Amino acid sequence: MDNNSYWKKNLWILLFGTFLTGIAFSEVIPFQPLYISELGNFSKSELSLWSGVVYASSFVVVIFTSAMWGRFADRHGRKRMVLQTSFGSAVTLFLMAFCTNVWELLILKCLQGFFDGVIPNSIALVATSTPREKTGYALSWLSTGYTSGFLVGPIFGGFLVHILNIRVSFMVTGLLLFSFFLLTYFFVEEHFAPDPSKLKAKKESFIKIVKGFPNTRFVVWILIISVALQIMNNSINPLITLYVKELMGNSGNISVVSGLVAAMPGIGMVLVSPWFGRFGDKYGTNKVLTLGFIMAILFIFPQGFAPTVLFFGVFRFLTGVSNAAIFPSVQTLLAKGTPAESTGMAFSLNQGAQAVGICIGSLMGSIISSIWDYDVVFYVSALVVLITFIVVKWKVPELRNGYKLE
Repeated sequence: MDNNSYWKKNLWILLFGTFLTGIAFSEVIPFQPLYISELGNFSKSELSLWSGVVYASSFVVVIFTSAMWGRFADRHGRKRMVLQTSFGSAVTLFLMAFCTNVWELLILKCLQGFFDGVIPNSIALVATSTPREKTGYALSWLSTGYTSGFLVGPIFGGFLVHILNIRVSFMVTGLLLFSFFLLTYFFVEEHFAPDPSKLKAKKESFIKIVKGFPNTRFVVWILIISVALQIMNNSINPLITLYVKELMGNSGNISVVSGLVAAMPGIGMVLVSPWFGRFGDKYGTNKVLTLGFIMAILFIFPQGFAPTVLFFGVFRFLTGVSNAAIFPSVQTLLAKGTPAESTGMAFSLNQGAQAVGICIGSLMGSIISSIWDYDVVFYVSALVVLITFIVVKWKVPELRNGYKLE
């Protein structure tokens, strides 16, 4: 069957499904420290330590399993991977509602990391079922879906926790992911023909996997960009509430204001992401990526000397605009720069690169803010983006000159 006959249906179903997934994952993350405090009698320092360990544990597992799942997707199909990861995540998160101690929660978080990959596999499925000339448009819309979910999730989760309790929030999360599993199983189409050579192939090292791509150097640079972008975002995100508290003079409705400020990047990304996708399909994805890098540098740096919360919120919104240019562009370039039979592996490697960036960024932000202050984190994050931009423009001709990747 021609891709044109079903790619739009896949896109809208997976867009809605990744929206549900974004809600599911983001609605419980802000309240994990509260849940951990219910699972034992911890001091303030112990609670901080356990919160960090539990948060990081799933990403550590992702680093080691992403290539394995990518290989599986290229052998058996991306729809099967979406089904496995959504079902496994649904069961794991539902079971978190019944933890009796923090060790059980830690084990389940590691298991969640093992089944992680719902969104990247959905991206890979859309990328491989969409005509190449429409890839940027489709992936930009898909990013709008899960970004909107991550935006709505904390508000929805806060409502659940306030009205009911944290354990019910985990149950609802599991049910949302199970509904995505059902949507994908019954309505998403993939006409996948496995490559016999891949089915018989032995497990390969990371180096051999990367070298197997037709344009190895380009893929490696895209992975490096992904690491840098996650360092940029995750060095800042854990500190937003504390920075808002400082800007407000430790008074006022800090939690509400912090929630609104934290939502600003998501709002900015949702509003402009499809526009950047159409612009990239027409004029070149490399141009959109370049614009995104420049905007990120200009918008992140001033946040370090924000005089008011309003100033900070405006620039967080503008950071979302820059993210709308950067993140879908990276995904589009990865899809166009790899053959269809290896797209699952490419996106899984990208998922692993993002996990590395998340771990580095969170640790970097905490260390910098403890040695100096919150403002220095923004300056260093802007510097990371600037260095990455200069090196990429220097070393990657496909991004500098706009060579065609199709």
